Amino acid sequence: MTVVQQILYTEQPERWWALAEALGFIAPYPPTAAWGEFHADGVLAVHGATAEHRPGTTDIHLVVEDLDAAASALSSFAVERLTMEGVGEMLVVRAESGIAISVSEGAAQHGAGDVAVQPIWFQADLAEPRAMLEALGFRGGVTADRGGWVEMLGDGGSVGLHEGEPRIGLSFEARGDLDALASRLQDAGFTASVVDEAFARTIRIPDPDGGAEVWINGTQDDLHGYHRES
Repeated sequence: MTVVQQILYTEQPERWWALAEALGFIAPYPPTAAWGEFHADGVLAVHGATAEHRPGTTDIHLVVEDLDAAASALSSFAVERLTMEGVGEMLVVRAESGIAISVSEGAAQHGAGDVAVQPIWFQADLAEPRAMLEALGFRGGVTADRGGWVEMLGDGGSVGLHEGEPRIGLSFEARGDLDALASRLQDAGFTASVVDEAFARTIRIPDPDGGAEVWINGTQDDLHGYHRES
């Protein structure tokens, strides 16, 4: 079982805490300016910005039940095993594009709630990150017929694979009434607008750190040009 933890680096942690609460995430313990976790379908982690991680950047971290099993499953990739203070043993898996994701062992639980984390992994070759995620138990969801997009479903949260310049982007997926969610966000003090995209409706919110807008995508029901693998 693998759960996606989307790590967001920020200089505005309290605004992100408020956004997480408005989205329906629950903090299992009180957050601090350095670190906070918010659980729904997957985990949003709010991390204080550092010299290495500027505000608005995002990392993908995966929580598994057995780190040794994960290391074995990933043995054909570039994997480093290290110990991080406050976290313990973890794996760092690096793609040829330079994008790296991390993996640690923990009490992974199935996702709950109507909003999921869905970080977007951009790079030219999607076969490589797909193979990495499949090795950890992810399965394909909505996929573009002509390539360029693959949704990889975990047991909590998902990862979107998108052709583009190598980077990790932050996003969420929401099930249910998107207009009601936008109203809830507005009531919490966020400027939320609902936009009709070709693939689905989406809520857009100004980034509390002043970067690109935060996207909360509705469930994709129109599969013209796409297909659902599972």
